[in-house]
Amino acid sequence: MKKILFAALPVTALALMIRTAGDPLPIGSPIPSPEAKMKDVSGKEVSLKDAKTDKGLLVMFSCNTCPYVIKNQTRTYEACKYAQGNGIGVAILNSNEANRGSADSMEDMQDYAKQQGYNWYYLVDQNSALADAFGANRTPECFLFDGEGKLVYHGAIDDNPSDASAVSRKHLVNAIDEMNAGKEISVKESRSVGCTIKRL
Repeated sequence: MKKILFAALPVTALALMIRTAGDPLPIGSPIPSPEAKMKDVSGKEVSLKDAKTDKGLLVMFSCNTCPYVIKNQTRTYEACKYAQGNGIGVAILNSNEANRGSADSMEDMQDYAKQQGYNWYYLVDQNSALADAFGANRTPECFLFDGEGKLVYHGAIDDNPSDASAVSRKHLVNAIDEMNAGKEISVKESRSVGCTIKRL
């Protein structure tokens, strides 16, 4: 019995050491840590308050290498460009702190942003602080806030993250349209599918 108990201790200790985010931000919540400054790929220090416009803010947790991010590259670009075209601020956050010394370094983020034609903020979320505040766990994962800074949509870009050809509903674009029209968001939450955020 003692052997079993002692054998279980390292597993228990390991489980306690693994950091995970809390519950996802509830619909209607204000933007978490809006004034926290993060480094953009341009070298500037930017906060979510800086990124937000009077029409709203789209925050997307993403990275450089996740297979689901890569599958969604075109859709990410189109959704962010659509948000910008509708006067909404855009900030993509890279929270993969455990990969900062490799594929999610600032240099790699700069290269990736250039390759993808990003015309919006791509920010280093140091120590996954904003991911923790948002309760974000996946890449890609979207949070759309209205002009008052209240969360109106959380989830995936669309209803088929695995296959662009099989998409039947563009959740994020629809939410942007409904928000701008002053309508109730018909789908407020959807399940984000992707890689887990690599926390330390």
